[in-house]
Amino acid sequence: MAGTPGEAGPSARRLLIVEDDRDLGDMLVGLFTDHGYAVDLAVEGQRGLHLALSRPYDALIVDRGLPVIDGLDLLARLRRRAVTVPALVLTAYGAVADRVAGLDAGAEDYLVKPFEVEELLARVRALHRRNLDLARLLPLGGAGWLDPESHAVLRPDGGRVQLSARECRLLRELASRPKQVHTRSSLRQRVFDGASKESVVDTYVYYLRTKLGTGVVCTVRGVGYRLGGP
Repeated sequence: MAGTPGEAGPSARRLLIVEDDRDLGDMLVGLFTDHGYAVDLAVEGQRGLHLALSRPYDALIVDRGLPVIDGLDLLARLRRRAVTVPALVLTAYGAVADRVAGLDAGAEDYLVKPFEVEELLARVRALHRRNLDLARLLPLGGAGWLDPESHAVLRPDGGRVQLSARECRLLRELASRPKQVHTRSSLRQRVFDGASKESVVDTYVYYLRTKLGTGVVCTVRGVGYRLGGP
């Protein structure tokens, strides 16, 4: 079931709520719609998974005890498919172990019921700001995301790999056109300012593979390189 996103306008922040308590779900839809969000509501996990995979959102609110697919399983499936939209788990399970399980499953935040409305609104605003930060990142399949500003790769497990300026420029060129096969000559011109030897490209591909794994850059024999697959 969907909320009424049209009322919030075309540039509204998009929010998905996955909550099987219909009364609470309807209240949350009304609350966030009144605060300018375009809201979709799913009342079971399978529908929530489908929406999160097929529509763009700025944030997710997910209950834990959902029918069909549990909330933590839903989040874990999204993260395995490289869906990075920030998520808040909203649940009655408040023990430390429950919070740890939620964060380990891929949630960025965890709020226990009953909750204060103003706190929930503030936490979702924080998720939206996080999503804006993620928007500048370039996806690298299973290797994570490239942050060109800090010359770093953010790993899916939360780790961080620092790159040199040239390594970053090469990886950015590949990630900006992930399906394109780049010749050594074109990479030499665009990334390495026309360096005299094309072997400089091979050298820096080797550096990237050493830091990030062999699958981050694929060799297309007789042509050049492209970004690796997931």
